[in-house]
Amino acid sequence: MATVQDLKRRIKSIRNTRKITRAMELVAAAKLRRAEARITALRPYAETMTELIAGVGRAAASVRLPLLEQRESVENVAIVPLTGDRGLAGAFNAQVLRRAFAIERSLQSEGKGVKWVVAGKKGRSTLTFRRRDVAAAYIGFTDQPAYSDAQAIAHRVGELFTEGEVDRVVLVYNTYVSAMTQRVTEQDILPISRDILETDEQEREADTLRGDFIFEPEPEEILEKLLPVYLETQVYRALLESTASEQGARMTAMRNASKNAGELIDSLTLSMNRARQAEITQEILEVVGGAEALR
Repeated sequence: MATVQDLKRRIKSIRNTRKITRAMELVAAAKLRRAEARITALRPYAETMTELIAGVGRAAASVRLPLLEQRESVENVAIVPLTGDRGLAGAFNAQVLRRAFAIERSLQSEGKGVKWVVAGKKGRSTLTFRRRDVAAAYIGFTDQPAYSDAQAIAHRVGELFTEGEVDRVVLVYNTYVSAMTQRVTEQDILPISRDILETDEQEREADTLRGDFIFEPEPEEILEKLLPVYLETQVYRALLESTASEQGARMTAMRNASKNAGELIDSLTLSMNRARQAEITQEILEVVGGAEALR
């Protein structure tokens, strides 16, 4: 049975740990608010980009661009999991990698090859440990991704696609729903879907009322420049979603850790009080026994 001093040391240690988890919870909450603000600020830009591409696509007579190429036979697929650089975030990293490996097994059962492009130290270390074919790894920015980080990832996967090394690119990341909920999302980013070049009847009528546009240079050339930017925007949006999800998961995990530490402190305090009472009782019995012996 643990002594009173042992229990005091354990309580002190757990209290120190609780201070750390509370501090980490507060830091994660502050980072989460900033990540939410960045997602909110990006949405109008992403929506406008989609509308712009649709408008230029309607004006283009014929569009044959590498990023839109739908290949008849898909032989190789690039999987891009977005993970974090640090742990202590509950199941945030594990659920992304679990889904990515499930996709890999499904593709390999169909006889397709798999390449990996990974963001985050956790994803890189896991893939390296499992001896996967990692075409590129990007680390050191998952807490606060910049647009240049999205550009680097988008450029690499675009290069793999246009050079024919892969025929499809799948992005796997956590979509931010709330601080308590993160949903694993699987998104095909290459080839870019031709649906973004299409529009509904109401938009066609609105364009007719506004009149014809004169494009300089030609719409096809403008679209060729816009599609890589659209790809970068999709990757950047996923990075921001992943960052917000990571901070939400970490905040929740640290809150639960602090709660569990408090419950453990209460339990150990009760055990310490019982051990102290047992010691006092034992000392009283020894004093009484000694007095009886002297009679």
